[in-house]
Amino acid sequence: MAGPVGELDARYSSEGTVAHSWDEVVGVLEAAELFWVSSVRPDGRPHVTPTLAVWSAGALHFGTGPGERKARNLAENPHVVLTTGVNTWTVGFDVVVEGDAVRVTDEGRLRELAAAWEAKYGSFWHYEVRDGCFQHGPGPAYVFAVSPVTVFGFGKGEPFSQTRWRFS
Repeated sequence: MAGPVGELDARYSSEGTVAHSWDEVVGVLEAAELFWVSSVRPDGRPHVTPTLAVWSAGALHFGTGPGERKARNLAENPHVVLTTGVNTWTVGFDVVVEGDAVRVTDEGRLRELAAAWEAKYGSFWHYEVRDGCFQHGPGPAYVFAVSPVTVFGFGKGEPFSQTRWRFS
C-alpha cells in the first residue's frame, strides 16, 4: 500500500531525527503479535483489551464474540484505537492506529482473513467461515476492519521521535 508521508513532530523528537517511513509502520503492523483495542462504552467510559490482529489490504482486522464488551461498544460507536509496540522506554517503535471499526461479513473476504490469521498465529487460530462470521469452539466471532484515519509512530530511545500519518 502506498502510504502517506509521515510528519515529524519536532516537539517530541530528538534533534536531527527524520520521520519513519510508512513501510516501517506496515512492517510493525504485519509482525506484531498483540494489539490493544480501545473502544468506548455506551456510557462514555473507555474500554481497553488485548487482541490479535492481522494487517491486510490497508486495514487492521480483529475479531470478537458478538456478546463481548468491545462488540457491544462498537454497535454504539465505531471509533477505535489499536496500539502495538514494546513495553520499554529506551528501545522500540510503538504504533497507534485510529479509525472506525467496520464489520466484515463477505464470506470470501472472511476466508482470506481466516487464512491470514492461521498463517500469522498458527493452527490454534484456525477458523471456519459461516453466516458472515469466523466460527470456532467458543462460537461465532465478528470480524472488524479498521482502515487508518490517523496513525502515530513513537520511536523510543535515542533518537526519540513522534511521527503522524493522515489518511483521507
